[in-house]
Amino acid sequence: MAGSGERARHWRYAELPGVDLLRARYIRKTFVRHTHESFVIAAIADGVEVFHHRGADQYAGAGALALVNPDTPHTGRAGVPEGWRYGAVYPSSAVVAEIAAETTVIRGTPGFVRPVVDDPYTVGLVHQVLRAADEGNALAADTLLRVAVTRLLRLNGGTLPQREVRTAGAQVAARAREVLEGRMAEPPSLETLALGLDSSPFALLRAFRDLYGMPPHTWLTDARVREARRLLDAGVSPAEAAVAVGFTDQPHLNRHFTRIVGVPPGAYQRERKNVQDARQGSA
Repeated sequence: MAGSGERARHWRYAELPGVDLLRARYIRKTFVRHTHESFVIAAIADGVEVFHHRGADQYAGAGALALVNPDTPHTGRAGVPEGWRYGAVYPSSAVVAEIAAETTVIRGTPGFVRPVVDDPYTVGLVHQVLRAADEGNALAADTLLRVAVTRLLRLNGGTLPQREVRTAGAQVAARAREVLEGRMAEPPSLETLALGLDSSPFALLRAFRDLYGMPPHTWLTDARVREARRLLDAGVSPAEAAVAVGFTDQPHLNRHFTRIVGVPPGAYQRERKNVQDARQGSA
């Protein structure tokens, strides 16, 4: 991103387990449709981000938060020519559930109701979390994160509905996902996949999109990037991770990884290594 005016850092702080952190400025950046295993709490500092979420474009400007629940397909792009600058925290479902159980009356699986909330105060809290993590202030980072998540759950929290897999089409889609997870590096064609499930290609395509919000090939790319992240976290090189998850080579991984995560796999892994080194140094 050097020379483009765009910059991003995606990292973890050892004292905030289960939480990814991001600070970025994007101008021409476009995030393709993807999901996260964690929650997305993105605090917009300047500009406007547009993201497609549950069938509609959502606009988050300065002082607003873009909120995405786990496993929810969405995109991302600039809403104004100057792009957008933001900081984001990605707490795991377990972290949010723990906070919700202690500080709210939400029952079941907690999540966010609306994808955009105008709340400059919480925007400030998110940026303070990132600053505290940068400064190595574990007490402040942990405290501010919990305050921010609690505030958002009270302002905009509810119980997430469970994904229905009762219909015949949904059951076929779920089985197709299992096949793709098991054959990530060598997936079958849509026709072969459908035939193996006693379905037709278009029926499977419709059912899969209805259940998971994206067609099988888009879901597979997303899943490959998720698995590549796990391998990179474990110390596998980007080149080896690319082949292991089914990409042709490292440039192929780089392209898709950057379009989903926001940074190249090498930069992502270096930040992970810094966290591991910090943990080993304090052991």
